[in-house]
Amino acid sequence: MTGHLIVTDEDAMRVITLRRPEKKNAITQEMYRLMSDAIDTAQNNPKIRCIVITGGSGVFTSGNDLEDFLKEGTNNTDTPRASNAAKFLYSLAHNVKPIIAAVDGIAIGIGTTMLFHCDYVLASKTATFKTPFINLGLVPEGASSLLMPRTMGHQRAFAMLVMGRTVTADDAHTAGFVNVVVSPGHTEAEARKVAREICALPAEAVAISRKLLKLPPEDMTRRIDQEGHLFGERMRSNEAIAAFKAFFSRKKS
Repeated sequence: MTGHLIVTDEDAMRVITLRRPEKKNAITQEMYRLMSDAIDTAQNNPKIRCIVITGGSGVFTSGNDLEDFLKEGTNNTDTPRASNAAKFLYSLAHNVKPIIAAVDGIAIGIGTTMLFHCDYVLASKTATFKTPFINLGLVPEGASSLLMPRTMGHQRAFAMLVMGRTVTADDAHTAGFVNVVVSPGHTEAEARKVAREICALPAEAVAISRKLLKLPPEDMTRRIDQEGHLFGERMRSNEAIAAFKAFFSRKKS
């Protein structure tokens, strides 16, 4: 448990709560590490049947804390992809427990791409989804270039990942990556209901069936590595350097 991330075990579910409201739950490298640990330590714990990820009411996450991400990502020029972020993506790829996401408000960047590793997603009517990698001169991450077209089709994935289009909760439901849209402020409570429903089912049958539905972990990690290599190259590109300079200039003004 930290001030920016709260992990609690309730009955048979592990609830991971992003709690950094002053920064719209922007994710730091330390938060990535703690989320990864929370997922990894649940894997061989038979008492944990489901994992719930939530940002609380009003916001899911604004994505990477860019200042923290740039600082960590440029410490080693050979591996610009920050290691804790990569570890979190690997944890998602290798996870065997059902994950439920409760999205209330904005879900930007990794806040959207992580949802494609989840098994059930609830969103409030005010939720919005955006992957503005191209706007920063970057490329998709988190195996999103593999998972998003598989879930919602090439054309919708292109509009999100390449054109950077924002998607509403209703459109996300139509696209197939949100299961149900609920009233603002109710996503977390509804996610707990779904988790309890899953936890009441036969554990081994759930695990086997989930495995049949998912892509093999090695397929996802292979794409994560491929994206990560290209992401690192793009971080050093003139396009990305100019985009980040413009972003921080706007932020200061």
